[in-house]
Amino acid sequence: MSRTTAAEQLPATTLLRFATAGSVDDGKSTLVGRLLHDSKSVLADQLEAVERVSKSRGQEAPDLALLTDGLRAEREQGITIDVAYRYFATPKRRFILADTPGHVQYTRNMVTGASTADLALVLVDARKGVVEQTRRHAAIAALLRVPHVVLAVNKMDLVGYEEAVFAAIAEEFTEYASALGSREITAIPISALVGDNVVEPHAHMDWYDGPTVLEHLETVPVSDGLTACQARFPVQYVIRAQTSEHTDYRGCAGQLVTGTFRIGEAVTLLPSGRTTKIMGIDRLGEAVDVACAPQSVTVLLEDDIDVSRGDLIVPTADAPALTQDIEATVCHVADTSLTVGQRVLLKHATRIVKAIVREIPSRLTLEDLSDHLSPRLLRANDIGRVHVRTAEPLPMDAYADSPRTGSFLLIDPADGTTLTAGMAGTAFTAPAVQTVQGDEGWGF
Repeated sequence: MSRTTAAEQLPATTLLRFATAGSVDDGKSTLVGRLLHDSKSVLADQLEAVERVSKSRGQEAPDLALLTDGLRAEREQGITIDVAYRYFATPKRRFILADTPGHVQYTRNMVTGASTADLALVLVDARKGVVEQTRRHAAIAALLRVPHVVLAVNKMDLVGYEEAVFAAIAEEFTEYASALGSREITAIPISALVGDNVVEPHAHMDWYDGPTVLEHLETVPVSDGLTACQARFPVQYVIRAQTSEHTDYRGCAGQLVTGTFRIGEAVTLLPSGRTTKIMGIDRLGEAVDVACAPQSVTVLLEDDIDVSRGDLIVPTADAPALTQDIEATVCHVADTSLTVGQRVLLKHATRIVKAIVREIPSRLTLEDLSDHLSPRLLRANDIGRVHVRTAEPLPMDAYADSPRTGSFLLIDPADGTTLTAGMAGTAFTAPAVQTVQGDEGWGF
């Protein structure tokens, strides 16, 4: 087979994944619609459909929010419920956009949309300023280690384009997000409804000399975060010979979630701890010398050792330690509560093991970043710390070192419902604040 080099596998243009967030009616869907419309990323028939629906509602101008609010319930209620993914491109960059819900009931979907984002675009209504849901979304972006945060102060046209209004909101949000650990924060005043500073600048805000939203999205640095981390390859499936012509073929199929693999590299299989070398790498039916995250490949090993789904292949020189005790910050996403002593399933990469919630040391109070110590439980949308004990050892990385193998899900074993999204070893870097003791008798 012919071999392709790593350089030949690189995309022609860079890709930016970003997620929108904010409180209800802050204008997220309108901003996304305006961004797509003004960057000429909307097909003619889509725009005609939006214009037709808008006219049927008695609206003079097209309601651009309809470009992203695709569910019937969303259009009827005028809110976003599900995460709406949109793909578009400009001459400078390709984009994957996740428009996430603003209602507190759907905060869990913001976790989903921002989990793979390079940038979080948080909207604030200039009339309302920073509200609790704004703080919650800033906290989630910080927890997920989203590299860049943009504060879009929307509806500036409704406050007379006042610079003082924008400056006060930008200062409050920047101080709060910085305390959570976010480092790259950019504030932009906009009006999504009329298009001010979304794609084109506006004369009413001549006091602002920064980039428009699109300009910032096109120029913000995109790191090689996945390839910069140590290699981690969760095995999804073991491919064995299916024909007499390939009797010796036995490969481990899956996605290289971080790092790079090269032929001849020494690797370790976890949790068994067996070591071997990479004999070959197949990608899209071709043999290659190098695999880079996030490519899906088949890895052929030099030795005939036992491998199965759920195993993790890592460089021998940088193998993570196995552990059964996991300390993590979590966002609870289920309607039912998470309680101390609860038996759950823990999904880490492609492996699922039994586990028990040993302790819930604290719950974060978003208003002042204080810790509520020893809460009895976590409810939907709560952010807190948990200690989990697993029935089997897992190769768990710290989330800060490797987000893909430092994260996990807690699942209800009765019906398979996702309960909690966790980030191992992650904690806020906020300055010391006053803590609040839990109710008497709630400590464990």
